[in-house]
Amino acid sequence: MGPRRTNAAAQLDDSEILGRGLDTFAELGYSATTVRELARRLDVSHNFINDRYGSKASFWRAVVDFALCGVQAERDALLARYSDDDERLRNAVGQLYRMAASASQFTRLVADESARDSDRLDYLHQRFVQPFWDSLAPTITALVEAGRIPRVAPHILYFAIVGPALALTQEPIVDRLDPAAVPAMSHDRDSVADALAALVLRGLLASA
Repeated sequence: MGPRRTNAAAQLDDSEILGRGLDTFAELGYSATTVRELARRLDVSHNFINDRYGSKASFWRAVVDFALCGVQAERDALLARYSDDDERLRNAVGQLYRMAASASQFTRLVADESARDSDRLDYLHQRFVQPFWDSLAPTITALVEAGRIPRVAPHILYFAIVGPALALTQEPIVDRLDPAAVPAMSHDRDSVADALAALVLRGLLASA
């Protein structure tokens, strides 16, 4: 076998490089994802990540930025289409769950990092969690004041809304609970996301 080509990634565009990085971080977790493993999966030299991105940490941030490209703009556009707070919340949660189901690798990354106190969680909070929560805050506040949502601590509401979305990546446990459901999840993730969103919102929103 000849030496590893140092310019192999030149044949990959940025989205392919960052996409493979996202797959690796989601599969292995940050600590177990070595620069050597990233180089192996990209078929590049061991120095490629450091030469191009500066460090593994910088590459991880580039991967997160890639995964979040356009997400907040889409959410803002969705929220702007509705004036009714109930409809705004229902559609925002539905959009979040559909994103979680379709972008399962990023969702796995968020679920893993959310359990670890790190500068990576700080970055996810700044780039994803807080913008999402800020965009929903006026709607949630209005629904709480109207008595439609229970008056509980913000982190409880966060768990109630976001927690189920993170579970949409847990196909191994689904396979044990309901083996017949896994093929359907793989082929129609939107339907699974919509069903879960409907269930969560039915419990969260009191009857008008």
